Amino acid sequence: MNKQKSFNPPKGGMAPGGRPMSKKGTLKRILKMLISFYPVLVPVTACCILFSAAASAMPSIFTQKIIEVIEKCYQSGDWAAAKEEILPKIILLIVMYSFSIIAITTQTQLMAYITQGFLSKMRCSMFNGMQTLPIRYFDTNKHGDIMSHYTNDIDTLRQLISQALPSLLQSSVIVLCVLSIMIYYSIPMTLLLLCGVSLMLVVSKKVGGGSAKYFIRQQKSLGKAEGYIQEIMNGQKVVKVFCHEDECKADFDEINNALYEDSRRAHAYANILGPVIMNIGNILYVLIAMIGGVYLISGLPNFSLSGMAFGISILVPFLNMTKQFTGNVNQFSQQINAIVMGLAGADRILSLMDEESEADEGYVTLVNAEIDSNGNIAETNERTGKWAWKHPHGDGTTTYTPLAGDVRMVEVDFAYEEGKDVLHDISVYAEPGQKIAFVGATGAGKTTITNLINRFYDIADGKIRYDGININKIKKSDLRRSLGIVLQETNLFTGTVMENIRYGRLDASEEECIEAARLAGADDFIRRLPNGYNTELSNNGANLSQGQRQLIAIARAAVADPPVMILDEATSSIDTRTEAIVQKGMDKLMEGRTVFVIAHRLSTVMNSDVIMVLDHGRIIERGNHNDLIAQKGTYYQLYTGAFELE
Repeated sequence: MNKQKSFNPPKGGMAPGGRPMSKKGTLKRILKMLISFYPVLVPVTACCILFSAAASAMPSIFTQKIIEVIEKCYQSGDWAAAKEEILPKIILLIVMYSFSIIAITTQTQLMAYITQGFLSKMRCSMFNGMQTLPIRYFDTNKHGDIMSHYTNDIDTLRQLISQALPSLLQSSVIVLCVLSIMIYYSIPMTLLLLCGVSLMLVVSKKVGGGSAKYFIRQQKSLGKAEGYIQEIMNGQKVVKVFCHEDECKADFDEINNALYEDSRRAHAYANILGPVIMNIGNILYVLIAMIGGVYLISGLPNFSLSGMAFGISILVPFLNMTKQFTGNVNQFSQQINAIVMGLAGADRILSLMDEESEADEGYVTLVNAEIDSNGNIAETNERTGKWAWKHPHGDGTTTYTPLAGDVRMVEVDFAYEEGKDVLHDISVYAEPGQKIAFVGATGAGKTTITNLINRFYDIADGKIRYDGININKIKKSDLRRSLGIVLQETNLFTGTVMENIRYGRLDASEEECIEAARLAGADDFIRRLPNGYNTELSNNGANLSQGQRQLIAIARAAVADPPVMILDEATSSIDTRTEAIVQKGMDKLMEGRTVFVIAHRLSTVMNSDVIMVLDHGRIIERGNHNDLIAQKGTYYQLYTGAFELE
């Protein structure tokens, strides 16, 4: 079974693969998630919105009643009765508005809490889920585009939840309440209003649909622009070295122009929608006033649920309701853009959350072990410096296999893309304590082999066994915990030097970290830093040289004290003098461990037990240094400088 993410949101309207089928499906899923997070607060907030919306529609009824009382008193001349009838209505209106203010205040406070809490949970869900994704995902997606999920897409989702949806609900309730009151007072006048409103809705659909298309394209263009910016920032030194500033500007102009065009069209549609709808509403207001006046003068019969004759007490509040009705229809149409942008952002967020987690069918785990003189293995919770593979079997028994570091690849084939093999029939036998070196030109498949041992990628054919166990049976986290790796590209995190070394094993003491630094040859330069081991690093250790960063990475691997080491061009960024210092530490680090070394400098692999020469994904030579020199093949030519690795 696939490893589940830490967050498994409810799904609705889903397509195969976990993707939303439509904007409706995306909205439904977001709402389900929102309610699942806040099952009490969301309904309470909705009730506050409903109450305040309904309250805003009520003044028309009070206006009608008050005008009716005034008309009656004007005809009878009994103004004292008017005071007795109007005053309670005004007091009731004040009380209702007071409760409406309380409801609005409660709604805004709860909405802020719900929105920010929801976004916080979404960011955590995305990040936690991202930690379970396979390396392939990060190799095939621009990091800047992934970052835009956490920034632009989250912001559009914020607008959707905090503004667009509450406003949509409020406008809908007001429209329904006002429409009900209108029908109650005069059906003919209501039908006239609805004819005008239908025109408003047609315009909203036409213009809003156009803006929706470009708002979605704007989100995608924005992600592409951010991805390019981050890529250029990371490669700024390369850009300057090759004087490609003008080419970068031209490429960015092209991406930026596409973003500009999508944004311009989206906002051109959006900006015209409001004024058009508002002016249609104004025209409709004038028509209602004119036709209502004619209706009033002509004395035509009024068809209504109230049974009242059409008079000034109905016309005046009807005009107010017309303004309120068209205003909320306009408000409704204005939310189309925010909803479309929010759903586009939500869809991109859900696309990240729906990415398939890295598959892990492993059930063999790595445990601390105590081994007695007779070779009996007992599992323990204490760190003993010895490990064993805990292997449960189908019959209910459990066996323990000592972690020795015996790694074997048998007839392995692999391709990053189907039909384009990178490795062909690769067989590697690394016995415990052996040092295995891979030599070959760039693209020969050296790093790919180590990626397969780590199970960053899974093989297409063949077998990889670790201490006699198929690595597919070993849990990936335990497999990787048994392997120490130093990559050619060093990654240091924001924090102190000590924290970066301790990253290799979080429970390591300061003394163990310092000892690991001594082993790697990093202790000397670290102590000469402004604050020694407490020196703060940032921006991937930009205040250190490339060689110093690599030494810290080696110390980080050393503190993990793994039984198997993978050194992928580990000394490529270190000068020859420093390399000699590091090599001594590396030799100590490699003692008693199975080590896989990838190196361009043949001086670092001469003492390897087995050297394998790769060419286009095949092993063309294997043996120790003396054997390969005697063969006078490719390795001999490399060693004597007959041709270069590159």
